[in-house]
Amino acid sequence: MTLDVWLLLGAGIVIAAIASVRIAHRTGLPSLLVFLGFGLALGPSGFGIPFESPQLAQQIGLSALAVILAEGGLTTSWSHVRRSVPMALMLATVGVTVSIVVVALAVQGLLGINGTTALILGAVLASTDAAAVFSVLRRLPLPARLAGVLEAESGFNDAPTVIAVVLLSGSSHSHATLGTFLLETSIELIIGVAVGLAVGPTGAYALRRVALPASGLYPIAVLALTFVSYGGAVLLHGSGFLAVYLTALILGNSRLPHRAATRGFAEGAAWLAQIGLFVMLGMLADVEEMPSAIVPGLITGTVLVLLARPLSVMASSALSWVLRLGWVSWRDQAFLSWAGLRGAIPIVLATIPWAAGVEGSKDLFNQVFVIVIVFTLLQGPTLPFAARLFGVFSPGEAHDLEVESAPLEELKADLLQVKIPTGSLLHGVEIFELRLPAGAAVTLVVRDGKSFVPATTTRIRVDDQLLLVTTASCREQVERRLRAVSRSGKLAGWYGERGLE
Repeated sequence: MTLDVWLLLGAGIVIAAIASVRIAHRTGLPSLLVFLGFGLALGPSGFGIPFESPQLAQQIGLSALAVILAEGGLTTSWSHVRRSVPMALMLATVGVTVSIVVVALAVQGLLGINGTTALILGAVLASTDAAAVFSVLRRLPLPARLAGVLEAESGFNDAPTVIAVVLLSGSSHSHATLGTFLLETSIELIIGVAVGLAVGPTGAYALRRVALPASGLYPIAVLALTFVSYGGAVLLHGSGFLAVYLTALILGNSRLPHRAATRGFAEGAAWLAQIGLFVMLGMLADVEEMPSAIVPGLITGTVLVLLARPLSVMASSALSWVLRLGWVSWRDQAFLSWAGLRGAIPIVLATIPWAAGVEGSKDLFNQVFVIVIVFTLLQGPTLPFAARLFGVFSPGEAHDLEVESAPLEELKADLLQVKIPTGSLLHGVEIFELRLPAGAAVTLVVRDGKSFVPATTTRIRVDDQLLLVTTASCREQVERRLRAVSRSGKLAGWYGERGLE
């Protein structure tokens, strides 16, 4: 086909994928399943477009994951995830290790595969997927600390799993000792951290002081800095994924020019990367080979979801408590166990041993493909039910509303949206009784589909949506006050309620 035909086909796929996102959003499914479906339809089992290079898929996949991780870091609020980082790091290190070992031991006994292949399969499946987590969980009103753990974990755990898969798939490491393996992994992670902590602050400092001739250059410059971090870490034999996530996290939480435009640009780039990545992986898969992978895939996936993931969460929580980094309640642990979504990352990681020529790696790829599809269909739509079942559903939480507004940036202000849930003691409270700090105000109320500017004596009702403008410095205090009144009413302070969690 000519270039014009390829461009037309690509544009058509992107438009169809964008249209399908709304369907996926309504059903609660991660959109990756729809994009994978497009790839399967275009591949050898569909329209017959050939794509059979695991080496090329690996290179494209890792680059796309870097873009997705960059967007995740740029759109993650450090103030929201700060308290969750210790537990997220436990899950990304101890949790990943426990998951690899449990899956490897189980599949070696149940499926009879050799030890090295079992470890590779465990490592491939150990990472939660940033794109799947961000697309599903950011729609759920979860407590800030729990949501922060899931988001930060999905950003941090890619690095150790990629390192583990690459080392286990390399022939030169087939007889390496555990000590050598841990040493190489630690060195790569340390280099990734160092590069991320160097590029992020330096880039933020430069962007605040360099006057670019066009506002559209700032988002490009920010994304380019994340890839400077990624490429630099890889050249130094470090973790590019850890470097790119840290750099993006630092840049996304710095006071940069045109932050809203930068976030919008990063989100668009990440969506394009997701579409291209999942369609490509769908084209790489061979539907005719999938039936033989269904039974071993279901066995492995069941072990992963019902045994390995819960054990990794419990081990991480226990170690976090021993080190006095905080304790995670059993309800949060239960939800964390069920919410460990897998997506494109395990499929991309499965191309690494395939490209390296590891024996049985094509069957491993097919198993991972089946696991991702089946268990995403199982877990994704049931997350709201699981949140209610385990008592972690918080419909009264304030959350961000994206605003492209220069005045808000100049005033260092945020726009918050709060929906009043059934049972909230905010019902019946007058606006002035909220006693918000001086830097915040309720500017609009949406009631029964109509919006109006409230007076100080306006009474809040269930199902109202409030729009609040607050300075960045008192935003945390505003959120705490709203949670406190929602739980204990306008006299929350008298009852010792501070809205801290």
